[in-house]
Order: sequence, then structure tokens, then C-alpha cells
Amino acid sequence: MPSKRALIFANGQLPDLSAAAALFQPEDLLIAADGGAHIILALGKTPHVIIGDLDSLPPGEVSPLQQAGTVILRHPPEKDETDLELALYYALQQGCTSLRVVGGLGGRIDQTLANIFLLASPTLSATDIRLDDGREEVFLIHSAAILQGKPGDTVSLLPLGNPARGVTTGGLRYPLKDETLWPDRSRGVSNEMTASEAFVRLSEGILICVHTRKAGNL
Repeated sequence: MPSKRALIFANGQLPDLSAAAALFQPEDLLIAADGGAHIILALGKTPHVIIGDLDSLPPGEVSPLQQAGTVILRHPPEKDETDLELALYYALQQGCTSLRVVGGLGGRIDQTLANIFLLASPTLSATDIRLDDGREEVFLIHSAAILQGKPGDTVSLLPLGNPARGVTTGGLRYPLKDETLWPDRSRGVSNEMTASEAFVRLSEGILICVHTRKAGNL
């Protein structure tokens, strides 16, 4: 049985709307984290759910969406979680095991970093979760991963917090063989896919994988 998937839209920036539009699948649950609703609407879709304090959505925009069937889950501005966190937890409650966060990259560097670190939350450990804007995807590798792309795509592997040991890759121009990647060194930056599939394995640590699709490969 296929996993239930949610597309969760943060209130960030998208470099290419047409590339982001290719992320949609027919059965996706479309969740907007507050102003992320603007991105869904710009892509010609209607959110199934909007969650957050709604400080980025004036009442005049919320009312037509409610009439169109969108569920509005309003939270107070004084809260410990970001709107994106609330949206992720809601998706988990709905039984989603595959999550794609759109609009979580670019814009403010503090929010981008917070979104990347959020991927390491123990609450999300059993999910396939990625930040993806259509051009670039970011996800964590705990032990092994298969990358789907095209030759010429850029792949960067960055240790999260501590060194990543026993890193071995295949399908990349500059292979790694049982190596250690250190947080204060740039050894894993700007590798390149040589085929439509690549793999990464490691024995210890966590890697941030940044997969940038080459222009023309979208």
C-alpha cells in the first residue's frame, strides 16, 4: 500500500513556480503553514488545510478559502512552535509518512536553517521528509539513501553536528570510500551525479544531503 503523502507549504520563497508545480501528485494532502497558502494558490491549487496564527493571511483571504472547503486551524501568536512545525505535526496526525515541504528554502537564512534542523526532530524519524522547491531538495541521511536525478545534478553532503564516518558513495563523479566528513571542512560539497541514480552510505553520524537539479534537468 503506498504511503500517504502531504505537501506542506511554508511561507518562503520559490525560485521557479513551474518547477514547484511538478511536485504535485493527485492524492497529496495540501497543507499551508499560514502564508504558504499564497504559494498553493499561485500554483493553481486550493489548500485542504491552513494552520498557524494566520498573521500572513488577512480575513478577506481566509473567508473565500473557507467557503471553498479549506479547513482553518488557527493558533495563537504566542506559541512555542513555528507554523511549519504545527503543519508537520498535523500531517503526522493524519497518517502521512511521506512529507514534502515546499517554500522552506531561500529567503531568511535563520528560517532556512531552522527548517533544515527541524528535519532531525525525533518526532519525524519514521517519515520520509524533504525540503523541496522543485529545483533543490534537502534531506537527512542516517544510514543509507538512493538519490534519483540526472547526470550533471549537484550533490553536497554535509555532516550535521558531528563527523559522519564510513561515508561511501556511488554514481557521483568524485567517489567517497569509507571516508570521514567533518563539519568544519568542505570535503563533501559540490559533487556531481554521473547517472540517474546515486547512493550514499555511512556507518556513523547524520548527513545533510543537498541535491540541486541542473537547469535543463527539471
